[in-house]
Amino acid sequence: MGNQNTLISNEQIASFQENGAVLIKGLFQPFVSAAREAIEQNKANPSWRERTYRPDDGSAPFFQDYCVWSKFDGYRALVEESPMAEIAATLMRSRTARIFHDHILVKEPGNSVVTPWHQDKPYYLVDGNQTVSFWIPLDPIPRERTIEYIGGSHQGGKLYKPQRFDGTDLYENDPSEPVPDIDANRSDHNIIGWEMTPGDVVAFDFGTLHGAPANSSPDRRRVISLRWVGDDAKFIQRPGNTSPAFPDLTFTDGAKFEGDEFPVIYST
Repeated sequence: MGNQNTLISNEQIASFQENGAVLIKGLFQPFVSAAREAIEQNKANPSWRERTYRPDDGSAPFFQDYCVWSKFDGYRALVEESPMAEIAATLMRSRTARIFHDHILVKEPGNSVVTPWHQDKPYYLVDGNQTVSFWIPLDPIPRERTIEYIGGSHQGGKLYKPQRFDGTDLYENDPSEPVPDIDANRSDHNIIGWEMTPGDVVAFDFGTLHGAPANSSPDRRRVISLRWVGDDAKFIQRPGNTSPAFPDLTFTDGAKFEGDEFPVIYST
């Protein structure tokens, strides 16, 4: 499938396929202001999935919410009105782009929570090779505070044990191998990351190992992450409640991934 999309280059598509992560500059700049408004509306009206980490050391909170993209205009515009869905299909080399869910992450100034190294795929009730997350900061992020990736770690299909950000296992009695101590041996890994400005985005595969430092700065770090799947997506039964959880969803393991809450936004 050739690149019919003029918003990203063939080099960027190749980098996404090879490294599992690619930076796209300025793509969502027109949507930043409305997205910031949506974050404040969301913080005032969180969903039942909201999970705010309040560190034991008394430092600033880390607000998170999930599956709220259709509830707030600023989020919905990114999904339905921006070129994101078409770019998702292009990067995934898929005929379709189906929205899976969103993840809102606000690290307030001085927040001490480190986002540990992890892959997203084992947390999810969806499986497939055509996947992409868009990580969109609404504040300037210098290189030392940016999200980082292990280039190529999505290749080969290896999945590590998923843990909550507080270090507890997501699934009881999960025999999977834990993520290795990457920070102890950083020079052994192909670690990539970028300084980012509002409107930039990193697109990355669900299988790519990634992590992010604490926000020790005096600045907020507001991020919207939107997760998409392509033609080959299937439901998968995990050993416990996934994150995000869909307690009312009934599905057959291995069935085609579809449903009203996961609409196809783009189709060639």
